[in-house]
Amino acid sequence: MIGGGVVNNAFKALSDKTRREILTFLKDRDMTAGEIADKFSISKPSISHHLSILKQANLVVDVKDRQNVVYSLNVTVFSEVLGWLMEFFKTELKEDDENGRKD
Repeated sequence: MIGGGVVNNAFKALSDKTRREILTFLKDRDMTAGEIADKFSISKPSISHHLSILKQANLVVDVKDRQNVVYSLNVTVFSEVLGWLMEFFKTELKEDDENGRKD
C-alpha cells in the first residue's frame, strides 16, 4: 500500500477548491499554465502557487514545450489514493459487520 506522505500530500492539495477546479480542467485535456489561469479571476502568481502545490503532491506533472509548460494529471497518484480509500472503507465495512452495526 502507499505511504502516508503521498495520501497526506494529496489530501492537502485537494483541500482547496481552486486546486480541485484545476484538476477538473486537466481531466479533460492537458493545459498550459496560461490556459489554466485564463479560467480563473485570480492572479497568475496565485495559479502558479496552486500548480506548485499540485506538483508537490504529484497530482500533476509538467513538461516544458518550447516556451510553455504543459500540465497534465498524474493518474498514478490518483489510483494510489483511490486504492487507499477503498482499503479504508473496506476495513470500516468489515468492522461494522463484525460489530453487528448496520447504518
